[in-house]
Amino acid sequence: MRRNRKLFQLAALVAVFALVLAACNGEEATDEANGEASDVTVGLSISTLANPFFVTLQEGAQAAADDAGIELLVNDAQDDAQTEANGIDDFITQGVDVIVLNPVDSEAAIAVVESAEAAGIPVITVDRAVDGAEVATHVSSDNVLGGELATEELLSLIGGEGTVAQLEGIAGTDATRERGAGFDNVLADADGVELVSSITANFSRDEGFSVAQDILQANPELDAIFAQNDEMALGAVEAADALGILDDLVIIGFDATDDALAAVEDGRMDGTVAQQPFEIGRIGIESAIALAGGEDLDDEVPVDVELVTADNVGDFLD
Repeated sequence: MRRNRKLFQLAALVAVFALVLAACNGEEATDEANGEASDVTVGLSISTLANPFFVTLQEGAQAAADDAGIELLVNDAQDDAQTEANGIDDFITQGVDVIVLNPVDSEAAIAVVESAEAAGIPVITVDRAVDGAEVATHVSSDNVLGGELATEELLSLIGGEGTVAQLEGIAGTDATRERGAGFDNVLADADGVELVSSITANFSRDEGFSVAQDILQANPELDAIFAQNDEMALGAVEAADALGILDDLVIIGFDATDDALAAVEDGRMDGTVAQQPFEIGRIGIESAIALAGGEDLDDEVPVDVELVTADNVGDFLD
């Protein structure tokens, strides 16, 4: 009996030792994994930090980098393809592990993607894709759906008939093409609606003001404007206000920036499409870390969009 008790005690000690050893090994594995992640350097090239949407995208990227303990290098391309190319060259020289790219121009960026891949550095695109180049994954909103949601709301507010105009984004970007495609999809079935103007304002508030002013002066009875981003929409708000016709004009944007949400809450804009730039940036960096660790990625990662109007804008305000 005494011998059996000693055997039981010995077995218990062995079991405890095994548990302690397993725990230590688990901690070492976790430390090792964290160490590997912290050795990763990611280069993030942003099309422009003059746009609040991309500032929020960078914040999401930085938050993910901080959480993982990795180094994040940031290049502000300032809406210039050559500045973007120079920044990518710097990332290559610095030997980053992965490049996360928000391109200025979806076609012009082919060359920078090819340069990075020639140097053995994979590329992930966020918000805007690169036409004609293969990347590890693409993280973006459903821009076509967003354009459709915005246009359906716009037509509903004008009673399904009248005259409308569109302020287009930067030519050559997939956001411009896809949001415009969503607009066209809905407008194609709107027999009582006439499109009187569709002109680029390059995603700029200043250009949105001047282009909208010209459109409104040429079409004083215009019923509505769809702007492919909020900066242009806010420029259109200023133009309509200056002409004293803001109360008679429906204006819907895209991005749900803080300024646009405030304008919707105040009744100066009629709606916007909420993307999740913080999530796009965060997912972009988390994907880069996974890629650097040898994981396979899906070709695309869609991020939800939602229409914001006076009815639900409170849900989006801080």
